[in-house]
Amino acid sequence: MSDIIMLPGLGGSGEDHWQTLWEHRDPKMRRFRPSSWDRPELADWIAALEREIARSATPPILIAHSLACQLVAHWAPSATKAILGAFLVAAPDPTGKIYLAEAGSFADPPRQRLPFPTLLVASTDDPFGSWDHARYSAEIWGSTLVGVGQRGHINAASGLGDWPEGKTIFERFRAQIG
Repeated sequence: MSDIIMLPGLGGSGEDHWQTLWEHRDPKMRRFRPSSWDRPELADWIAALEREIARSATPPILIAHSLACQLVAHWAPSATKAILGAFLVAAPDPTGKIYLAEAGSFADPPRQRLPFPTLLVASTDDPFGSWDHARYSAEIWGSTLVGVGQRGHINAASGLGDWPEGKTIFERFRAQIG
């Protein structure tokens, strides 16, 4: 069974975030470690992702939230390590009304098909990325798009707890690719 690497967004997905809760329950899941969760630099995050993937005996699965979706899009065209697939959640829109000023180096990710299977989960009321942006991103990246209704940014503030619906969606994706 493949390793699973968690890629939180800005701030690192705190203790009440579903990514953290999933990690605590599954020893196959581990988190990548960039130098800063609060002052993200794209080159540093890419290097941290490469290091974490290199620790896997077989190609891992990535679970990316928010800013980490853009990390995956930036990393993929020049990736030196193989992955099994990427589960992308709540991709932010760098051209939207609200964007993370701290993450300027992540803006303008390459708009091309990702070279591995991907599934993009999106909410219809995400303040960081509209449903239209999610549909466009899924089309460009070659991702299957799954809508989960009104769940905000699909984070701890959305009150999802360990997000059982997301875990079910992830397990279906995992079964399809592995």
